[in-house]
Amino acid sequence: MIISILNCDINWGIGKKNGLLFSLPKDMKFFRETTLNHVVCMGENTLLSFPNSKPLKNRTHIVLSKDPTHNYEGVINVHTFEEFLNKINEFSKCEDVYVIGGASIYNQTLPYVDKVLLTKVHADGKAEVFFTNLDENNDFVLSESSEVIQDGDYEIQFLTYVNVKKKGIK
Repeated sequence: MIISILNCDINWGIGKKNGLLFSLPKDMKFFRETTLNHVVCMGENTLLSFPNSKPLKNRTHIVLSKDPTHNYEGVINVHTFEEFLNKINEFSKCEDVYVIGGASIYNQTLPYVDKVLLTKVHADGKAEVFFTNLDENNDFVLSESSEVIQDGDYEIQFLTYVNVKKKGIK
């Protein structure tokens, strides 16, 4: 399966200044436990936003950089979106692959994902970049919704959206 995993605010905002909008310990734990020992795929800026710009432990990373001179240690480097999709497709035949950002990668891969694991934060994070509003997207159906819980200073909810019109990767 190909799965996008992210959190967003009440306006579907997902980031600002190449960082997260909120500090959410429960959401981070969910992300860590969900993606551990799986493939994660991302754009170059997402990799660079990690501590010391290093890959996350115990995961296989596919990183798209449009600059062919940018190759990072410890990851699978690809330089075109087509190559990125092909790598995702290759790995998704054997295991779950998680799309983890950034905004451009989320939006470009959205037609190809099986589902979206979304943590909805009941607050306005004053975002600069946004995710597609899945409640207004006919290709997605809300399939699961948790109770609202407290995560640090914020109320959050874990939601699962299923892509009912998933496109195959050629």
